[in-house]
Parts: sequence; structure tokens; C-alpha cells
Amino acid sequence: MIEPGRLSDAEFPPSRGLFASARPAPRPHTKPARTPVCPPDTGFRAMRLIATLAALAFLSFATPQAAAFERAWTVPDTGVVGVERAQLDPAFWVQRQADADRVVMDAAAIAAQNAKLMQLDRSMHDLQALPAELDRARVAGWVEGLSKRPTRAIYDERGEMLTREALDAIVANAQPQAIPQRQETRYGLVVHRADLRTFPTRTRVFNSSDDHDIDRFQESGLFPGDPVVIAHESRDGEWWFVVNTRYAAWIEKRFVAQGSADQVFGYGRKTPYRIVTGARATTVFTPEEPAVSELQLDMGVRVPLLADWPVGRPVNGQHAYTADVIELPVREADGRLRFAPALLPRREPSDADYLSLNKRNLIEQGFKFLGERYGWGHSYNARDCSGFVSEIYRSMGVQLPRNTSDQAVSPALNRIAFDAKDGRDRRDPAVRELQVGDLVYIPGHVMMVIGQIDGEPYVIHDTTGLTFKDGDGKTMRARTNGVTVSPLSPLLFNEKQSFVDRITNIQRIRP
Repeated sequence: MIEPGRLSDAEFPPSRGLFASARPAPRPHTKPARTPVCPPDTGFRAMRLIATLAALAFLSFATPQAAAFERAWTVPDTGVVGVERAQLDPAFWVQRQADADRVVMDAAAIAAQNAKLMQLDRSMHDLQALPAELDRARVAGWVEGLSKRPTRAIYDERGEMLTREALDAIVANAQPQAIPQRQETRYGLVVHRADLRTFPTRTRVFNSSDDHDIDRFQESGLFPGDPVVIAHESRDGEWWFVVNTRYAAWIEKRFVAQGSADQVFGYGRKTPYRIVTGARATTVFTPEEPAVSELQLDMGVRVPLLADWPVGRPVNGQHAYTADVIELPVREADGRLRFAPALLPRREPSDADYLSLNKRNLIEQGFKFLGERYGWGHSYNARDCSGFVSEIYRSMGVQLPRNTSDQAVSPALNRIAFDAKDGRDRRDPAVRELQVGDLVYIPGHVMMVIGQIDGEPYVIHDTTGLTFKDGDGKTMRARTNGVTVSPLSPLLFNEKQSFVDRITNIQRIRP
């Protein structure tokens, strides 16, 4: 993450888990280091102004293709370059689309792409393909690949350097030496939104004494109904190391219920079902069944619908006619899995199936998170840039890898790749052709295109902030620290390069 007012490649954190650890995976290969999930950016104004002398000097040696994107930008009263208040309404962008409701990929095409992702993308974990027994080498590879001892100073929430003794205790709690030579493969369902951690600890750590946002032990998050393989237990008995379809890390045991493979994988195949289509939905309060009371369900979560629930029969003490009766996983006192009915009020945003993959839904789903605080690795009950785009697409049934480093290069998607040798003569035409829903990657960050104004692409993204030059050529920083709308071209990666200069990949979730 680039800190406010600072522009340097070095500002982008080298890994999600602080130590540039290899990503654990159930397949015998070395994963790339965790890539950060969001940097800063810039804004826009759809207005052509007379270029300043400085701009003219730059354009005098720019290629013709690059010149088309050079313009003087102003900063309106929003404080974000190029963004007027009208552009913070999804209707503004939907109305600009001539074919907003045209289906980009139907359900069959999405299913085929998801199958391709599982087959070709080495960042994905096919849980059902794991053997009935796990050997020590495999499990140790997962645990030791992630839980590497920090090699630099880290700080706690009080801004004090973590002592060697405190760090020793955290590292020891992972106890990889206790992994057995062979163990039965165990399965579970997540019962509550939960953090995935680098180590089995709730201790939050940071790179500097004045940083309180980017917790370097935070990896990702899981949601009710997510399946996991339980691979290892912490020394204190409070954590499990689990492998999910998209990630492997530590989770608090209290958030996972252990069940059979049939129970765990059968839950995700039950029909009919409801798909959460809002940023989040919440079940009703019930004292009779606290485990499903006011439970948060995030965008794209799928829950089975108990369509044959008897009319008039109460659900946890309440009549069901104003809600959908859904089925949720619950953890018993002994850690075992059971299922319980719950009420999802009809006022809560959900649908009987995944949303159609079209431009209208892509825009509207993205804007449902507008202004939500940035949450590295799904911290702050929020999400980061790659989590943000993943959940938009998940509401349409599309699966994506968890991190930018994996999303950007996934062989299962329609990828356009760039390298350092590619100049603006290649980059600018690709930028002009960006369409709604395209995912644009720079090192450590991803943005989703929501439309264009006068040939300038606009994006929505979850970011710590935007860096850009105002109309006087002064570098400015807007610390948005949340889901943000901005133009693409004026955003600065560092003092010498724009975001366009640093695009590494464009992924198109379409044929």
C-alpha cells in the first residue's frame, strides 16, 4: 500500500502475509509471494482544458497514441480528480450503456469457465480431489509455506515493537513439528464470517509503529457455508489450519463445524437456494437458536432454501410468512456439524438464482459497496481490492482466484498481458477498448471498469487512496481508504509512471 503523500514502487507491500511467504497449495509446487491487494489512485474530469506548458513539453516527445490520453485534469468539489457527484450514482454509468442488459456469459458458459479455472489454475484447491489420507509432507508444505517467522521488526496495535518472546510464542503455536506422518482427511463447513490468518493468533501486527490498517497477519476471510479441509491444529487447541477452494490459512476453530464429506459438499449442492445480492444480508434475531441469530451473509453467499417448510410452522419461535426459510450450518458444543433453519427476511437482498452476467449488474453490484472502508484481507468486516471484485462476480456465479497475483495471470480467463517493454503505443489502444467488467491489474492492485467518458475509462476499486496531479500540476493525494470511483489515466503509480504505464494484465470475464 502506498502511504499518503509517498510515491514509490517500494511502497507496495511485497506480500499479504508480511514475510513474502510462498502460497500454500495442495499441489506440489511453489506458489508466488502474496501480492498486496490495493494501492492508491487518481480521479478525473470529463473536460478538455488548454494544456499547460508543462503538459505540452511532455507531449512533444510522447507517442501519438499516448498523446490522446494526455489532458489537464481538474479536481471538483468531490476532492477526487475527474469525479463529479453525478458519477457516484450507478444509474449514471448504466444509462451510458447501449446494451446494459445483454447477457455476456450465460450459466452454461460460466459453469464451463469455473471448471476450467479449477482444472488449470494452480492457485485453486480441488478439495474433493484430495486423498482420503493426508501425508505429513503435504500438510507441512501448506503450514510452513505460510507461517514463516518474520525477518523484520513488526509492531503491535499500540505501536510498540513485538518482543522476541511474544513472537516466539506466536510462531510456536503453529507447531508444524506436531504434524503426524499420516492423518485422515477431515472436512468442515464455516458457520460464521471468519478471518484467515498467517499464524494461529488474534494479535494484529504492522510494518510500522504508526500503521493501524494493514495487519500483516491477516490473509483473507471465509463465509458461512464455505467448505474446508481441516489439516492441522494449533498448540493451544483454538485454531485449525484449513484449506479452502481459494486459500489455505489459520482459522479459529469456533467458526468451523466438522462433518462428513457428504455433509460438507452436499450442502453446496442443495436446491433450491438463495443468493445474497446485496453487500450483505442478515438473518433475523432469535434467542432460540443463537448460532443463526443475526448472522451476516455477504454478497454471493449461497444458502439452501427449505421450500417445503410447513405453512404456519414457526421457525425458532417466529412465523415464516415474511421471510425465506433457509438452512445454515451450525457448530455443536463438541465441534460437530448440524444444520438449522433460519429466517432471511424478504426485505434482505437475495435472489432465487445467481444474477445475470451483464453490464447493468456488474455496475450496480460494484456500487453496492461504494464508500465501504478498505479492509486488507477482509479485515474491518469489509474487503480489499481483489476480494471486492471477487464478490461482485461471485453474485453472478463466477469464481475467481483470491489474490491479485493469481487473478491477474489466471490461465482460465481471457487475459491480455503486458510487460515492461510494452510502451504506450500498445497500452493506450488496449485502454481505449476496455469494457464494463474488465479487470485491470497493476502490481498489487485490481480495478473494475464501469464505463468511459470521451474515451477515458473509469473504474471502481477498493483502495487506500488515489494519487494524481491537479490542474496546476501539483501532486495530490486523496486518502479514500475505501471503495472508490475514479478515471484510470490520471492515476499515478510513482513519480515517473502512471497506472497505465504499469498495467500488467487485463482480464476479461467474457468470451
